[in-house]
This record gives sequence, structure tokens and C-alpha cells, in this order.
Amino acid sequence: MSGKPLRTMIALLGALTLAWATAAAKSTPAPIAFVPLDDRPVTYQLPLMLGEIAGVDVRTPPVALIGHYLTPGDPDAILRWLGGERTEGAGALVVSSDMAVYGGLVAARVDDTPEYTAVSRIRRLGAVRADRPDAWIAVFGTVMRLAPTWTPATAEQTQLITQYANLPDPPQTAEEREKADGLAAGLGPALQRYLAARRRDAGVDLWMLQLAAQGDFDRVVLGQDDAGRVGLHVKDVRALERAQRLFDLGYRSSIEPGADELGMTLLAHAIAREANWSPRIAVRYSTPQGARTQDPLEFTTADQTIGHLIALSGSTRDDGPDHDVALFVRTPDTTVGEEQAFLDAIAAEIPSHVVAVADLSFLMSRDMAAQRQLTEELIARGIAGKIDAFASWNTTANTVGTAIAEALTVGAAKRMGTYDDRAHAQFMLDRYADDFAFHGTVRPALNRALSERDVRDHTLLFDDALSFADHFNRAELWPHALRLLTEVYPQYRDAGLTITLPWERTFETKLDVRLDPGRP
Repeated sequence: MSGKPLRTMIALLGALTLAWATAAAKSTPAPIAFVPLDDRPVTYQLPLMLGEIAGVDVRTPPVALIGHYLTPGDPDAILRWLGGERTEGAGALVVSSDMAVYGGLVAARVDDTPEYTAVSRIRRLGAVRADRPDAWIAVFGTVMRLAPTWTPATAEQTQLITQYANLPDPPQTAEEREKADGLAAGLGPALQRYLAARRRDAGVDLWMLQLAAQGDFDRVVLGQDDAGRVGLHVKDVRALERAQRLFDLGYRSSIEPGADELGMTLLAHAIAREANWSPRIAVRYSTPQGARTQDPLEFTTADQTIGHLIALSGSTRDDGPDHDVALFVRTPDTTVGEEQAFLDAIAAEIPSHVVAVADLSFLMSRDMAAQRQLTEELIARGIAGKIDAFASWNTTANTVGTAIAEALTVGAAKRMGTYDDRAHAQFMLDRYADDFAFHGTVRPALNRALSERDVRDHTLLFDDALSFADHFNRAELWPHALRLLTEVYPQYRDAGLTITLPWERTFETKLDVRLDPGRP
């Protein structure tokens, strides 16, 4: 072989080797470091499950550092972890400022962390940029909700503070002023501690925006936790909005309703970035008035909240025919005819688009049968296991944020060639069993059973009451979960399902779903 053909062959082999190496690198997405809001399933477990769907190594601090319910996490240890070897090589860092500064969401609502300590920690979080200059760093925090965390020991005090916090600030009428003065006098130091925690949190939120402005954070979101259109939070939000404009942050920051879903949404954003995918999302409501739906725990309409979450996920809204993701939103007061047209539209989108379903029927109805209706119809039509995402829990932001996060993760994973169908089925079964079976059937029965045993407060359970609740929940939810598995994912079989109450209360459940391919 002459010199020229040999050189040509060597060059071709080199080019092929480079192409193969590039393809191999693309097949293994970069890890993501994730600091959760706390250790609940929706804030800690579900983000890890998203990573499993996409074949992405989502790395979290040791669980002992995250805390549990009323026991805060260890912010200083978490900040050290962020600068340590476990985050080396991470393509993105998605961090809860509430965990990194206070030790979690509940800890952010009390004044145990002094202001100077809180400011020092948020600045240390900003300093992580120097050690991880190439990583995409996204930080999510909360604007403190109006109600303190409810426990039996503080029930009366919490109720009175909540009344005070929900008044206009300042009170607008003589009656409101009289009520505010009376509550303040009765609460005394307890109210002052609550207000001190609000001031400290608002100051840290302002620091987050400043750190974003100087380039330490690539994306910042502040979620208004459980608050409507009136209350003490309004001044905080307005001040933060002024700071956004002052710092000219543009798309790099947002202030929006929600809390628990923010970490998931930003994690999905990071996964979509890894896939070089900026999806277009079309929104389809079940009723003509659906966009105007108002969640009593949020300060924006459903359509505005959805718009915020689409932007937070790194997506754009496109209600035309060229969308990548179809987000179907069932709103209250959907008629029978509208419901059938809604289901027809879902079925029509499945072959060609990523499809997410967000059911908000829980907002305006205490009728459990009405809340279960959509899921039952998805199952009856044989499409419950064909859609890509489903959620229906607590608030508009919680529900839609979960659905968008799952949908984007599925779409991005398929583009990267790392999609795991079984992990996806495990996530979906978890959602159906939790949002549909637990909240729609098991939880109401559990609360009734506890009340019949003279356990009236279900926000913090102890000893026999906790043992009873945990056993009752497991015994009642188990057959529902297995039935859903059979009806929705008959191609899989149960390979180990565990059910617990993750916190010592009845508000949520935790399922560890493990599936194996069914027997031929």
C-alpha cells in the first residue's frame, strides 16, 4: 500500500475513533448533584426516580444530612458536600437554598437560624461557583408561607398566627386593624419570632438574587409557598420583584407559586439541557374557562402558574401544531361531554407527542368519586399506561410541576438513548397509587379510623397511633397498588413493593415500587 492511501486510511480510522468516542460519551449523561428541599417522597424520592428514567446519576448528600420532618438537616455539612469529590464532574448542581441555609423547608419557617448565619451560608453556596466553574448551577428557594408548621403542641398558636398573616398588610379597615392588634397582643413573643423568621428569609432571598446577578447562579427560582392573593407575603414578593428588575436578571430568575415541585422541575431542566433539547409545550384544558382556574393557595391563575413552570423547565409554550409535549389539564366543573372530548384528545396525541396529564379536579371538590373519575377513565380506555406523565396532588403548581418534570425527562431520555421503560413505569405506578388510590380512597379512610380511635390531630402521630396508621395505610393501599399494576402495566409484575408513612402524619405516603418483566 502506497503512502498516500495509508495516510488516508489512518485519517479515516482516526475520524471514526473520534466519532465513536463522542458517541460513547453521549451515551452516558453527566451526573447531576441534587440537594433536596427535605426528605419527603415528592422532594427527595421522585427526583431520584427521574434520574433512573433518564439513565442519569443523580447524586444527593447522605440521607443523614438531610434531616427528617421537625429535625433539621445539617446545612454546613451539605455545603461541604457540594464542594467535595461527589460533585466533581457534575454537569449541573440543583440546590435547595432552604436546605443549604436552614436545614429544610420546615426549618426555614422558624427563627432557630440567626440571620448572620443564614447570610453566611447563602454566600458560601454562591462560592461553590469557583470550584465548579463549568457546571450549570440552579438554586430554588421559597418565600415563607403564611401558616407556620402545624403540630399538636402549637396548634392554637399556629391558628392565630395564620389568621394574623392572612390579613391585608397593612390592614385596610377598622375591623381588620382591631383584629390585627388583638392577635398581636395575645400572641406576644410568638408572633415576633414568626415575623423575625419572615424578615430573615426575605433577606436571604434577596441575597440569592444578588448572587445570581454576579454570576454565581445560572438560574434562581423563589416559590411562594401556600399563600393566596392577600397577606404578609405580598410585600415580600413585591420587594423581590423590584430586586429582579434592579439586577436585570430576566429569564435567569422567577418568583412563582409553589415549593415542593421546584426541585423536580429544575432537575428535568438540567436533564433536558444534557439532551440539548428545549421543548415546546402545548397546554390543553378540559373546559373553556380552565385557564382562569384559581387555586386558593396560589396568587396566580392556573394558566399563569403553568406558564411559570414551563419557563422554569427550560421549555417554551406553543399551543400550535408544532409542539413537542402536550400538557392536558383537567380543571374542576368539567362536564361529561367535555370529559369525553378531553379523553379523545389525549388518545389522539399519544402516537406522535410526549403526553402529560395534570388533574386539578381536587381543587374545588370534596367529592372523592369526582376526583377519581379521570384516572378510572384513563384505565378504562387503556391509555393510562401509554401517557408519559400523570399527577394530581395538593396544588396547581405541585401537580403541573410534577407532570412537566416527568414528561421532559422521558422526552430527553429518549433523545439521548438512555430511556428506561421500567423506571418510567415505576414512576407512573407510584403516581397513580399515591395521587389516585392513597389520596382518593385510603387517606380519607385512615383519617376516619384515627378519629374513631380518638386521635383527632393527624399532623404528628406518636407511638400506638403511628403504628396503627402505618399498618392501616400499608394494608389498605397494597391491594390498590397491585390492582393498578395489573390494569395499567400488565407487562410487569411486582418485584418488591414497600409502603410507609414517610413523616409521622397522614398527609402523604411513600411507595418503593420495584417491577420486573412479567412471565411469558
